[in-house]
Amino acid sequence: MALPDKGTLYCIPSLLGGDDPRMIPDVVKETVQTLNHFIVEHPKSARHYLRKIGFQKDFDTVNMEVLDKRTEVMEWFTFLQPLQEGHSIGLISEAGAPGVADPGAQVIQLAHEQGLSVVPLPGPSSILLTVMGAGLNGQSFTFHGYLPIDKKERQREIKRLEQLAATGQTQLFMEAPYRNHKLLEDILASCSPDTRLCIAVNLTLPKGWIKTKSIRQWQQQLPNLHKQPALFALGK
Repeated sequence: MALPDKGTLYCIPSLLGGDDPRMIPDVVKETVQTLNHFIVEHPKSARHYLRKIGFQKDFDTVNMEVLDKRTEVMEWFTFLQPLQEGHSIGLISEAGAPGVADPGAQVIQLAHEQGLSVVPLPGPSSILLTVMGAGLNGQSFTFHGYLPIDKKERQREIKRLEQLAATGQTQLFMEAPYRNHKLLEDILASCSPDTRLCIAVNLTLPKGWIKTKSIRQWQQQLPNLHKQPALFALGK
């Protein structure tokens, strides 16, 4: 357990898209008001998000460390130093929950290794929302992130995931929005007609939707997924 004089690392979910602060629980809005230190992916969007959920402090008095794919490992120790000095920190990813298909897991692990308190706060997660709304097996599921870019490798991976889905374990994955149609075409060409495919688009946004159909049914009418954030799930 962390010592009483140490700070707490709060894992703070952010919006999946749009600007509707109602998607964020009050406990998150209340917690950020107490913080002067943040670890973020992009300071500009983090500031915009914090203002949206009611953050009142002058950002000139707030410290923001940048955690992205270019961040050196040794910097993680510096990021967590305020915790050692008794100051709590908010970890904010670009969209959704920190550490879940987003940067942050390594810093969270380091906090645990240093015996510091870590508190995950509730909020939007596209992965869990897709599992909730898919009607597929929510007792056993795996998220694979992005599939291979190479077409042949991607098709092989889709077939492998379909075999896993046939055992009863839901298989979730995603693609860059501008490549969604190519991925969907490969799914429809690679999977058996009776395999069930869930597509979740723009979750939590006004025009968001989630539908689960058989491959045969999807083949009859393709949705427009161009440049729209989406998650895909295969199941039986």
